[in-house]
Amino acid sequence: MPSGADDELPRQLVRTRRFGLGLPRGALIARGSGRVLFLRSDAGDDPVMHLWVHDVASATTRRLVDARALDAAVGGTAGDSEEERARRERARELAEGITAYSADLDLTTVAFSHRGRLVTVDVPSGRVHVGDDDDGAVFDPRVAPDGSAVALHRDGGVDLHVLTDGGGAPSERRWRLAEEGVAWGRAEFVAAEEMGRGRGLWWSPDAARLVIARVDEREVARWHLADPTDPSSPVRTVPYPAAGQANARVGLAIVDAQDATRTDVALSAADEYVAVVRWQVGPLTLLLQERDQRRARIVTVDPGTGALTPVRELTDPAWVDLVPGSPAWSSGRLVTVEPAGMGDAARQRVHVDGRPVSPVDLEVRALIAVDDHQALVEVSAADPCSVRVVAVPLDGVAEPRSVGRLTATERGIERASVGPDGPDGVRVEVLTDLGRDRPSVRIVRPSPDRSAPDLEHELDVVSEVPVVAPRPRLLELGPRRLRAALLLPPDAPPDARLPVLLDPYGGPHAQRVLAARSAHVTSQWFAERGFAVLVVDGRGTPGRGPVWERAVHGDLAGPVLEDQLDALAAAVELEPRLDASRVGIRGWSFGGYLAALAVLRRPDVVRAAVAGAPVTDWRLYDTHYTERYLGQPEHDAAAYARSSLIDQQGRLLGAADWGADPPALMIVHGLVDDNVVAAHALRLSRALLADGRAHRFLPLPGVSHVAGADDLAARLLGLELAFLRERLAPG
Repeated sequence: MPSGADDELPRQLVRTRRFGLGLPRGALIARGSGRVLFLRSDAGDDPVMHLWVHDVASATTRRLVDARALDAAVGGTAGDSEEERARRERARELAEGITAYSADLDLTTVAFSHRGRLVTVDVPSGRVHVGDDDDGAVFDPRVAPDGSAVALHRDGGVDLHVLTDGGGAPSERRWRLAEEGVAWGRAEFVAAEEMGRGRGLWWSPDAARLVIARVDEREVARWHLADPTDPSSPVRTVPYPAAGQANARVGLAIVDAQDATRTDVALSAADEYVAVVRWQVGPLTLLLQERDQRRARIVTVDPGTGALTPVRELTDPAWVDLVPGSPAWSSGRLVTVEPAGMGDAARQRVHVDGRPVSPVDLEVRALIAVDDHQALVEVSAADPCSVRVVAVPLDGVAEPRSVGRLTATERGIERASVGPDGPDGVRVEVLTDLGRDRPSVRIVRPSPDRSAPDLEHELDVVSEVPVVAPRPRLLELGPRRLRAALLLPPDAPPDARLPVLLDPYGGPHAQRVLAARSAHVTSQWFAERGFAVLVVDGRGTPGRGPVWERAVHGDLAGPVLEDQLDALAAAVELEPRLDASRVGIRGWSFGGYLAALAVLRRPDVVRAAVAGAPVTDWRLYDTHYTERYLGQPEHDAAAYARSSLIDQQGRLLGAADWGADPPALMIVHGLVDDNVVAAHALRLSRALLADGRAHRFLPLPGVSHVAGADDLAARLLGLELAFLRERLAPG
């Protein structure tokens, strides 16, 4: 392979924002299904997202809003709010332009924030109105279901504007809700980062009221982030609720859209986390978690009094899962996704009023939509590497044969967006198949029995195809049938001795071993440079049921490291070209933690590690994530000692003797990371130096948790490659 090719994929990853550009996303479907809105850039290397509208009847698509034209209209006089920058970070948003929007049920009126300005759009006419910036930067505008008004967060409070002229220029502000020292109408850090709740505003179905989150962060510790490459730049101070420390106090108020009359929701002191707020179909419904996350309540709220009515209580000796889309309502019945079964046979299943109705062999991963008769869900079956979209009947216990399919794909990754039922009961769905070399996005209207669509056409996908063609060999390794992907150099002879590169994430909430070639692009790039790359999903990763995920409860280190090494041993037995004397590991975030863990605790096996943005002391990570697995530090100190790499005094924990032939460790960290703060890496480096252990530290100035879209990000993979080649010396 020519040496110049080493730069080709890294630059493509940056140019295409990891192949996310050019792919339709963020679809909303009109009530009655006449139109679909979505976001997409003009090309696979164009970072600017525009808003598009697709007419279902004529199968035609047109650009509704050009983000570059908006830039010209704004003129650069306004900028994104701090809240918008935080939203992009929480969402790992790498694109530019229009990246989020809201609309009424009929998709006649759209609103979004662009460079701090409120933008409203009348969809039928295409008229666009850009507001001024006199009152501060706008964040997360939410259009009323009937299109009559828009509510938004600005400067710590909530404004409500009436929309006139068919969604054109907003009238004067009707009212403002604000309070000194408190933020109204946005999500707190852990809700956006860990719970999947990025919002703080919800309209009632009749557009008469709003539920608004009240976020009081005055007791949350302040952490200070600075870019040392620019000493003149101001320090950024953020509220960060670290494990064992104070959370934001979150309340909810029901506010009348006409006169701002306010009714507080009667939350109790035990309701530490407002995890879910639903008010689209059925009553106003909340899912509330206690601090230890072992108990959650589903309650309905009386909009007139704020009183709570208990509907269902969920308990678990480890933690109660938050499943996207759950809970929901179907004709007065509560639809949830909860564990069912015993032992290793337990699965997350669809429940109706507490009774499981989905097949026992399906692991339900998300609840997409519910109607009177069925639930549309994302599931994995025997193969956790695939995610399918299926329909589950809500009456009776469904057998596998009665689950309706939307696609014929047996292996791959599918996603779906569903519109509300129209007056005639017709519903249109947008299906994304990520299992191909280039993803496909289809608009379908399924037949009543979901055996086949009676309408189907594709939206244009203009994403780039990777310059490397992944060839993963999907395996099940060892007695735990660890799912793994093995990628080898394409020209490796039968007698080759290949250095092994472990390439995991390895922790909760994320899989690396997927039946999608695009998931293995970077691993293939390393394989084509002389490595046998092994990607393993061990205990704690999703897709294999609650027991599998809960195996890391109280210990985030032992099971995950053991599974990586067990899979390595099994792969060496299976493929004799793997050289077990030359093993390295690379990872980012939890994967970076796992990489550092491996080289510190098992240097006899792992001889080189690249640890990117690693968590090194779990006391420095956030409450909702950390305490779910390890409890609170003052009560569960042993769990933190088992799982952390360093203690509170900055000493190494559980590190083996490196001996006369020490392994090689490179630590990489963004200096303005507000998720895994740079203190993790800096404290580990200090502990290593204090213990006389040589290592490399690569600081990334100006970089947060995700390396962005600049030359520095493009060079990073090449630096990792050079480091691993130096230590493991591929032939």
